[in-house]
Amino acid sequence: MLMPGMTGFAGLENYEYLLTDPALWAAMGNTLLLVGWVLAITVVGGTLLAVLFQQEFPGRGIARVLAISPFFVMPTVSALVWKNMMMHPSNGVLAWLAESIGLPAVDWFSSLPLTSIVIIVAWQWLPFALLILLTAMQSLDEDQVEAARMDGAGPIAIFFFITLPHLKRAISVVIMIEMIFLLTIFAEIFVTTSGGPGLATTNLAYLIYIRALLDF
Repeated sequence: MLMPGMTGFAGLENYEYLLTDPALWAAMGNTLLLVGWVLAITVVGGTLLAVLFQQEFPGRGIARVLAISPFFVMPTVSALVWKNMMMHPSNGVLAWLAESIGLPAVDWFSSLPLTSIVIIVAWQWLPFALLILLTAMQSLDEDQVEAARMDGAGPIAIFFFITLPHLKRAISVVIMIEMIFLLTIFAEIFVTTSGGPGLATTNLAYLIYIRALLDF
């Protein structure tokens, strides 16, 4: 419809165009790295935070709300906050912290572009993992934990042999749901690095945007 003169059966030409695109394999690699690292950070961090927030301590309710709140921030807003307030090489919070301890400021989006995207996305999805795992922790049988303590089990043994097996199904749910959404990460890349430098932060979703809209 947009190009009425270009008609005819394409056959396998589109697949050939896709598979011979040199940017495809870089985008696939970036996608796998992004998904893998964010899953690792959110699952491990969410599990540890869920165990922490299960304990009684002053201000626990407020701490829970603050820990979960980043999940309700729009991705574009989160990316802008991290780009202009946290990771800015001159005026960012991380630059100020580095300089205050005598270290040089890091230009995150130029020196560590994919790491920067991983940090932003993990910050957004860690509260989701925490919420699911903390909910699962509520159903943990305290009598079982107390019996293990009476048998001489320490905190580490209780975590690996009671808590972690209890959270196994919840962890599977977190991985499945996060993987679906992480494969389509777009706004964070669009706002911060635009896929660059070069193809350093181009994932499959952003490559589709480039080929379908920018290179059309």
